[in-house]
Amino acid sequence: MLASPCRNALKRGQRRSLACQSKSRPWKDLSLADRAPSKIRPWAFNQDSTFRGSVSQLARCQYEAVSHAKGTRRLIPCLRLVREMKKERVEPDLIIYNSLLACIAEEGLPLEAWAVVDDMLAMGISPDRQSYHHILHALRWSPLEATWETLNRMAEQGIPPNEQTYALIVKRITATESIELALQFMHEMAKRGFTPDLTATQDVIKLAADLHLPRLAIDLAQNFEAHSVRRIDGETWVACLISSAELLYADGVQKCWEKCIHELTLTPDEGACIAVLHTCARHGLADLATDAIRVLRSIGVEWHEHHFAPLLEAFASAGKVKEAFGTLHLLRNNGIVPRPETVQPISDLLKSDVDTIDGIWKVLDELRDEGHTIDAAAINAIIDASIALGDLQRAIGAYKTFQDYGSKPDIETFNLLLRGCIGASHRELGDKLLLDLKQAGIRPNALTYERIIILCLTQSAYEDAFFYLEEMKAQKFLPPLRVYEAIIRTCVAAGDSRYALALTELGQCGYSLSQDLRRYVATHKPSSQDEMP
Repeated sequence: MLASPCRNALKRGQRRSLACQSKSRPWKDLSLADRAPSKIRPWAFNQDSTFRGSVSQLARCQYEAVSHAKGTRRLIPCLRLVREMKKERVEPDLIIYNSLLACIAEEGLPLEAWAVVDDMLAMGISPDRQSYHHILHALRWSPLEATWETLNRMAEQGIPPNEQTYALIVKRITATESIELALQFMHEMAKRGFTPDLTATQDVIKLAADLHLPRLAIDLAQNFEAHSVRRIDGETWVACLISSAELLYADGVQKCWEKCIHELTLTPDEGACIAVLHTCARHGLADLATDAIRVLRSIGVEWHEHHFAPLLEAFASAGKVKEAFGTLHLLRNNGIVPRPETVQPISDLLKSDVDTIDGIWKVLDELRDEGHTIDAAAINAIIDASIALGDLQRAIGAYKTFQDYGSKPDIETFNLLLRGCIGASHRELGDKLLLDLKQAGIRPNALTYERIIILCLTQSAYEDAFFYLEEMKAQKFLPPLRVYEAIIRTCVAAGDSRYALALTELGQCGYSLSQDLRRYVATHKPSSQDEMP
């Protein structure tokens, strides 16, 4: 075996024996004497006991004054410090005065702030820009004239304003809701090359939104983010969204909704979503309305009819009739019975012409083939549009399709058909509809009685009108004024003296006779009748 080049190298046998010994003797069994001494030593540190003693009394007062200035509602402790300095004959410097001004400004005491400035000048200390900033802050609840005087004094001493100065001015102006003046100072900042302060910009944007100027608010926000790395906070964007929705400003609602919901992932409240839905209904923003309905469910709001009414109107305005009819099925599945007013936008869409009504059956067939249940309100919309176009026969044809689509007519169906019978003076069809109503087990409501009474009055033999009137009162329904006016006009035209009884009942129900009807009765009543009550 060749000798190792290292003088201290152990023989292979010696290393093996030492390894066996180390395995047989654990480290914890070794005594302190057997262990190798550690080379790690503690860091040498000699405490300087004279460090605190070298701090001057003025420096101690400066430290304490600055700590008071950074806190809130620390004016009293700061005044105590100044009193101690006066006792110990410690002359204040600019730091002490600015700290005292900061505490005074926090309390909003402008007279005291100016007194401190006078004391500074008496001590031969000139106020700097920060001193005047504290004064401007103290003047936030004072008239604007005091702010202009402070700016004039800054100019006299050769102190130009900076970004913070303008921020304080704009904040003061926004408190008085002077949007034009705030915009003027922001324009002046841009001319001087200053970047607007984020807080001041947000105050101006919120003011514009509160003053119902959403277009201006959104333009300010977008312009700021385009020229700055900082971003407008979510609260300001939500204010722009609500302002746009309240004024039905579609472009602003779309921009702010995209910013708030999809970029900033904010969660608006129910009121904001409803306002957005109203804007969608006005301008036919069906996709945005659908997203607003989704957000309502995500925040735990229980769906109601007033949530879906603008969605249906948005679908109708956008011409998406199939989606509108599918929404009616969604309402039923959530236990919501759509009212006639909710379905009215669909009816208005179908009232354009007869061809539109004929084309809608293809949409209903597609929904039925896709497994959707056709809601009764969808067919009622077709009946309503047909009657509005004066096509009673087409309305009856739609009435007969309920069974084909697996749906059942409701009370609104019969009320719509009775309205068509009134327009056509078709009493026989009205009687048949009443028979179908009873066979279906549907209880008539006040509108049903009103229309059957008026239908009876379209005939030369109108005795049944008084029968249905008594039945209506027996069902605890208060006859509306229109019913009494129709009965009075019919009786007067036929020379029937029972118009006087109708006049009496009209007054007992708390109604007053219109001037037009009063003149009609006075002109056409039989001469043998007494004067009207």
